[in-house]
Amino acid sequence: MVNFVHIYIIQILMNPHILQEANWKEIEKARLKVAILPWGATEAHNYHLPYGTDTIMAQKIASDAAFRANKKGAGAIVLPPIHYGVNTGQLEVKLCMNLNPSTQQSILQDILFVLEEHNIDKLIIVNGHGGNQFQPMIRELSLEFPDTIVCTLNWWKICNENEFFKEPGDHAGELETSCMLSVAPALVAPLESAGPGKERKLKLDGFREKWVWTQRRWVMISDDTGVGNPAASTPDKGAKFIECCTEKLARFIQEFSKVRSEEDMYEAE
Repeated sequence: MVNFVHIYIIQILMNPHILQEANWKEIEKARLKVAILPWGATEAHNYHLPYGTDTIMAQKIASDAAFRANKKGAGAIVLPPIHYGVNTGQLEVKLCMNLNPSTQQSILQDILFVLEEHNIDKLIIVNGHGGNQFQPMIRELSLEFPDTIVCTLNWWKICNENEFFKEPGDHAGELETSCMLSVAPALVAPLESAGPGKERKLKLDGFREKWVWTQRRWVMISDDTGVGNPAASTPDKGAKFIECCTEKLARFIQEFSKVRSEEDMYEAE
């Protein structure tokens, strides 16, 4: 009797839409249409959030959205997340891990090769880290994989953050902290331990007006690695923002799963 109960509990906990939790019997018979790749980073987030914040959140949003979309026949599978992102501007911060963009492209190329081998011709990269920029890679890899449609999104931008937070912040502020308090509160240190997340801004007009870009050197802009004050963070704010993003992404996955070719994405004349 105990064995049957144990097996039943395992079956409840398994998520066949998450590749690293599924087994071959489930995957072999599944009619998969869309692969979803959560891509985060491993980097410091002030004194109160874990290094894995970006990856934890990207995985959460991707998995929950795929689950909802699959209820409507999307045939989505969430691939194991990539825990490393581009952190070339944070190398002075202890154990901020870095993947160069060229390395990311090689990883993406290998993943696309496997997907092509198994006739999955749609990939969504759910990005959780601002330093990751996949557009140039997608452009180049489209020449090698012309029959695979690859798209990318920064999940933090799916919904308007200003509708949920008074001061969202750019890094480990009210937005990120509220989301982590909602999803993984045990990994969040007491907010009293957090630094204020004060940012030293670039002083040249072009940078301040945002029509000139340069990489920010993190130790020069923040004393605590945060950009944005987390003091007003609450799990309720995070839950509402996450719900908005998850629902919109689920709708997109469902719509995207119905696309048969690149031409199918454009309006008919």
